[in-house]
Amino acid sequence: MSEPKNVTRKSPSVLPGLKTAPPGLALVIIPTYNEAENIGRLLGELAERYPFSLDILVIDDNSPDGTADIVRSIQLTTRGLYLMTRERKSGLGTAYIAGFSYALQQGYRYVLEMDADYSHDPVMIQRFLEAISSSDLVIGSRYMNNTVNVVNWPLGRLILSKTASIYTRLVTGMPVADPTSGFKCFSAEVLRELNFNRINSQGYSFQIEMNFRVWKKGFSIKEIPIVFVDRSVGKSKMSKKNIREAIWMVWWLKMKSIFGLL
Repeated sequence: MSEPKNVTRKSPSVLPGLKTAPPGLALVIIPTYNEAENIGRLLGELAERYPFSLDILVIDDNSPDGTADIVRSIQLTTRGLYLMTRERKSGLGTAYIAGFSYALQQGYRYVLEMDADYSHDPVMIQRFLEAISSSDLVIGSRYMNNTVNVVNWPLGRLILSKTASIYTRLVTGMPVADPTSGFKCFSAEVLRELNFNRINSQGYSFQIEMNFRVWKKGFSIKEIPIVFVDRSVGKSKMSKKNIREAIWMVWWLKMKSIFGLL
C-alpha cells in the first residue's frame, strides 16, 4: 500500500550498536506546531527507551520555528521515526485523524496520542502498552479516585480542566474521570470501527468526542493514573475557541446519540 506523499521515511545511518528491526506493533502520534524547543529531547528519549517496540509519527503543521527540520535531522540516526508535514496549522483533531489513518494503512496494532511539550512522561508509554492488552482504549487520567495529579498549572487552568471533566461526565453519562486527557492508547480495532469523516472537533472537545464514540460503540475503556506536568518552554495552544467548542460539543454528542446519528 502506498504512503501519503507528505510522510517521509528515512533509513537510519549505520551506527555502532544500532540494529535494524521491523516496525513495532505500536505507533505514537505527536502533533507539533512550534515545538523546536521540546521535540529533539522528546524524540531522543522515546528512541532510547523504546528502540524496537515503538514507532513515532510526528505531524507538523508547517511550524515557522523549524520543528520539522529538527525531526528530519533526527531521522538520519533513528529507526522508526516518520514525519508528516501539512501546509498550515489545521487543528489538533485533523492532525490525529490523519495520524490514525496512516497507522491503519501501515498495519499498527496500537496507536498512542502524546503531546510534544513534555507534559506527558515517556516512561508511562510502557504502562499504556501493558494496559491496552486487556482494554480497547486506555486513557492517562489526571483525576482518578478524586485526586489531582497536575504540576505547575495556574489555579484557574486547573479549575477549568477539572470543571470540564465533571461537566462532561454529568451531561454525557460517560464513565471517564478525565475525558479531556490527550495521553491515551487505542487498539487498531477501535479506530477501524470509527467513521473519521464524522469527527470534526478540535482541542478539548476532540478528546471528549473520541472517548464518547468509543464508549457508545461498546468498547472497553480503562484509565490509568498519570502526572501531568505543564510545559516549561514554549507556548500553550489552548484557546478560548477550544473552551467554547467543548461546552457545546457535549450536548451535540448527547443529542446525536439519543437520535441514533453518531
